[in-house]
Amino acid sequence: MVLFLPLLVHSQIDDSSRRQVSLQGAINFRDLGGYSTHDGRHLKWGKIYRSAEISHLTDQDLSELQKRNIDFVVDLRGTEESKKAPDRLNATTDYILCPAGSDSNLSDWMKSIASLQSGGDSMMEAYYSNTEFLADRYKPLFAKLINLPDGDALMMHCTAGKDRTGIGSALLLYCLGVPYDTILNDYLASNYYRKAENEKMVHSMTQYMHVNEGVARDLASVKKEYLDATFHAIRSKYGSIENFLAGPLQLDGEKIAILKKKFLE
Repeated sequence: MVLFLPLLVHSQIDDSSRRQVSLQGAINFRDLGGYSTHDGRHLKWGKIYRSAEISHLTDQDLSELQKRNIDFVVDLRGTEESKKAPDRLNATTDYILCPAGSDSNLSDWMKSIASLQSGGDSMMEAYYSNTEFLADRYKPLFAKLINLPDGDALMMHCTAGKDRTGIGSALLLYCLGVPYDTILNDYLASNYYRKAENEKMVHSMTQYMHVNEGVARDLASVKKEYLDATFHAIRSKYGSIENFLAGPLQLDGEKIAILKKKFLE
């Protein structure tokens, strides 16, 4: 079952009228602005967005992106995913694909989930605990953010906008000094923004792939334990999140200071 923390209800659903970007051709598209940091500052609105896949954006949607100055898009999907459902973008958009680890993971998943009768949580936690591709996947995202022109905004996305995008958003919010409870609530909000789509996903997996319904619901949702697994794995391997940021992600104090200057007020 998908569980919602009380704080999630208040911090995400209550402000969804401002945070959510309602588009005809995309779901789970939302602004990361407004979150408070440990030192009392806030993320600027209208600078960083997160979303599910955007291959079906309408002309009206593209106008909305243009109005919001979303001129930079970081695609966290694999090469094959992006070929099957290429992003629909405005002509002047700066676009990069960050496929590290996605193609091999997707292939392995498709082979294994049909036979699962239980263990969906274990499978998700194993995925989130894999730190092998984190640096290669997210270094280009942070490079774009550090060099983002003042008048522009950036959007990151994957296919569902919940796992790879969820981890990327969590690492960014951590860099900016956002408390972990807030980071977790932003992550868990995909269950709210994807509610209808998750039901479609569960129906498809159970009816056409013969996946156990409990497993399907585990795979479709996000849970606290999943994101916790990523942060625990990073700390286990590198000693601290800060060591991971400064080492593999190459985000030293100077670069983090640039991010904070750009995106906090």
